[in-house]
Amino acid sequence: MMSRYAAFVFFLSFGVVSHLSHGIEVEVKNKDKLCLYASLTLNFSVTYEVADNKNKTVSFELPANASSDGSKCDDTNSILKLSFPDGHSWSVDFSLKDESYQADTMTFVYNLNDSKVFPDSSSNETITVKTKPDITDVGMNTSYSCKSKDTLVASLRANMTLSDVLIQAFIVSGNRSKNLTTCRADEPVTPTPTHVTNATTVAPATNATTVAPATNATTVAPPTTPTPTLPTPTVGNYSIRHDANSTACLLANFGLRIGFTQNKKYQEVNFDPPTEVSGSCGADNSELILVSNNIAVSLSFYNDTNKFRLHAVNVTINSSSGVFAQSGANLSLWEAAVGSSYMCNKEQNFTITSLLSFYTFSLHVQPFAVKNGIYSTAEECFLDSDLSFLVPIAVGVALSFLIILVLISYLIGRRKSRTGYQSV
Repeated sequence: MMSRYAAFVFFLSFGVVSHLSHGIEVEVKNKDKLCLYASLTLNFSVTYEVADNKNKTVSFELPANASSDGSKCDDTNSILKLSFPDGHSWSVDFSLKDESYQADTMTFVYNLNDSKVFPDSSSNETITVKTKPDITDVGMNTSYSCKSKDTLVASLRANMTLSDVLIQAFIVSGNRSKNLTTCRADEPVTPTPTHVTNATTVAPATNATTVAPATNATTVAPPTTPTPTLPTPTVGNYSIRHDANSTACLLANFGLRIGFTQNKKYQEVNFDPPTEVSGSCGADNSELILVSNNIAVSLSFYNDTNKFRLHAVNVTINSSSGVFAQSGANLSLWEAAVGSSYMCNKEQNFTITSLLSFYTFSLHVQPFAVKNGIYSTAEECFLDSDLSFLVPIAVGVALSFLIILVLISYLIGRRKSRTGYQSV
């Protein structure tokens, strides 16, 4: 059974269609007993291709006529599934283990052939995207609660935003519990105390300035915990094919660490080998799209007939501080001749934007002219080449030459000074 308590607004602005919603409530029963309850607000954002290779983005709510058919629950597994017309659905799978439950997978299925939701779409595909929500260790006889907005990045083209969430995936004896497990975003922030050492207090200025006596009390701040060093990222092996019967047309192996600045705070995160790999191969442009947990990375390569290069990067990260999204274009990275591959085993650091950096490890990539599904001869980066050892030698020679010039200038200047004194 579902009841809807929503006010609907439909508008079109800057090519974006949005619905504003206040929530949906779902009750799932097993043998006439309530076994799953959910109340939440759910909105989607999807980017899709239209004519002339252009993209369009629509945002829409879970519609009022959504059905809970397909939802079910038993002693160890529960499924909350909401389907709506023309082939769209959203679902969450829950599992129970050791007196607590968690959400294993969140799935969003959308049909690009639905012209009402996706006007002017150049594709008629039905797309399925999945992600893992951060709903874990919810105790039995407890509901998961999260009022804060949580945007989950299912792919570079599809996001889901939940808010005002209240879910009890396993209900005992048909009775809902009032006990709550609250998400981290809803937890109150404890202000950090300010520690003052040997402070001097100055009273507000009047015609006469009064200075209060200095306090000698010293408050020792607690030791700060050093930021843990991240391990070397796991190297992922990726390939793209034109179809299931063809060999690879794009190959890439690398470990990736992402550095990003969000809310004026710099962070680094290792990109684990993804759960979703997609992309495309073209004569002039190829793309590799990787989605892992709450991180989506898109790498776009360009071929100018002589050389290829990584020319655009798009990164979306769903962190505890919100959604971080950055794009870098007009890049000239990982450059090599068409028909060869690019390789760099040593760690490299690339500044994509002022807020986004890439650190690559054991990098090997070939986005064009792949033959028989294997890498062509590699062009190595300078760090891997035999000439890299010459850099410190060249720097040392230059410094030595500079020191010699300074000494010669000093001796000449000193000699001239002595000559002047003698003529006087």
